[in-house]
Amino acid sequence: MGNVNIAATKTNLLKIKQNLELTQQGYDLLDEKRKILLQELTALIDSVDHSQSKLNEIMQTAYRILDRAIAQIGRTRLEILSMAVDIDTQLAISQRRIMGVTVPVISLQIKEKIPYCSMTQVPLTVDEAIMSFKEVLKAIVALAEKKIALLRLAEETRRTIRKVKALEKIYIPYYKQATKYISERLEEEARDSFALLKLIKQYKF
Repeated sequence: MGNVNIAATKTNLLKIKQNLELTQQGYDLLDEKRKILLQELTALIDSVDHSQSKLNEIMQTAYRILDRAIAQIGRTRLEILSMAVDIDTQLAISQRRIMGVTVPVISLQIKEKIPYCSMTQVPLTVDEAIMSFKEVLKAIVALAEKKIALLRLAEETRRTIRKVKALEKIYIPYYKQATKYISERLEEEARDSFALLKLIKQYKF
């Protein structure tokens, strides 16, 4: 939108000024949205990093307990016992909005039927392993929820930044240039008309 190609009339000047005002208002709103999105994005990145670290710790703990269980009863017997574990997992997904961006809210429901086997034949480490891996599942769901929100917020932030730059670098300068161009042309025409009118009066009298 470089060169101004518009008739220099008072009507067009009024329209251009209105467009400039609306564009400026749109820029201010989008720029404020951009700032808030960047704040939300920064906070979410920190939250994702924390959740990832927490998941790593929980998984390491779970696998250490699993290794102890394998050492106590052997891998084959543990695999047989795992087949007796009756656990049903269900995901409930709802939504919430952050600055107009829809992000998921994911909750994990774990339903289990216990005991899985005779308590006298199973060491405590097996139950600890089961409990630990249930915590792993919860941590994975929590991390997934945040990562999806992060991706969607990042995309909305990119779109908002593009719009802000377009208004700042293209549309606002164009409307300012057009306003200046039409105003100067109208002033020039007014001076010419005044000079012509003055000349006519001189010849008349």
